Amino acid sequence: MKELTDLPFASTNGAMHSCGHDLHTAGLIGAAKLLAAHREELPGNVVFMFQPGEEGEGGARMMIDEGVLDASGERAIAAYAIHVAPGPTGVFATKRGCATASSNQMFITVKGRGGHGSQPQRTLDPVPVAAQIILGIQAYVARQMNAFDPVVVSVTQVSTGDNAINVIPDTVTLGATIRSLTDESLARVRDGLKGVAESTAQAYGMEVDYDFVTLYPPTNNDDQTTDWAVEDMRSQMGDERVVIISEPMMGSEDFAFVSAQVPGTFVGLSASPPENANAQQEFNHSPRVVFDDAVLGDQAAAMAAMAYGRLARETS
Repeated sequence: MKELTDLPFASTNGAMHSCGHDLHTAGLIGAAKLLAAHREELPGNVVFMFQPGEEGEGGARMMIDEGVLDASGERAIAAYAIHVAPGPTGVFATKRGCATASSNQMFITVKGRGGHGSQPQRTLDPVPVAAQIILGIQAYVARQMNAFDPVVVSVTQVSTGDNAINVIPDTVTLGATIRSLTDESLARVRDGLKGVAESTAQAYGMEVDYDFVTLYPPTNNDDQTTDWAVEDMRSQMGDERVVIISEPMMGSEDFAFVSAQVPGTFVGLSASPPENANAQQEFNHSPRVVFDDAVLGDQAAAMAAMAYGRLARETS
């Protein structure tokens, strides 16, 4: 996306990603340097996982298939990840159990019959039907899904193609991102929204194509691994800078594929600049989001502490 931060190093080619992965990479390099400086004291091996990509198809599953969890010659006993987000600079947050939601995509194409905009009665106009479907999606989530097993559905794409402004299109395509915490809620929303789309279109004499794509499962933190991670981070940062959150984050992570294979802990790191503390803080993937790279030293120290602490417990 086009970056709108006005920073002196802002992207100028429309390639801003704004999720903090440059910080994640730099912080992991810092952890590698810290641990390498104490190589002789390490009671085991540490593998540093630099993903080729987190979004879309993701890099974690690809690296697992290529053997990253066995790269040291033996199976990893634990895995850790840190992801930046807006909030008070330098505060780490994690929890036992489900830490992030699953990530899924839904595509609906409403198939009508186009024609001249001045003669809608001679067409099957898919535009108002698509609008009805969007409203129906929101009503379904609000009234049919369990509020204690949350689901987030955001329709983020609406396209009628390249038709002229006076032309009613043949089709309208909707794209949505869907987040859920359990397999049960995912199955219910997948089937329920298909029914909403099909029945709404049928009421106006039209049909839909419905496609649901499952990308990442929820990220589940191992209880014991997370308790130890909190202990090790607090030993470095102090109790007040490592907090236990009560609810999962509704964003998603392909670290989920790693934590499904070995005990893992996913951690959020607040990284808003101090001067933004009282301002509206843009979230990840906003063209205006800004992260403070002053957190990099603490990020590196936290990663190194968690890795060293886990190895020390294994050999004690």
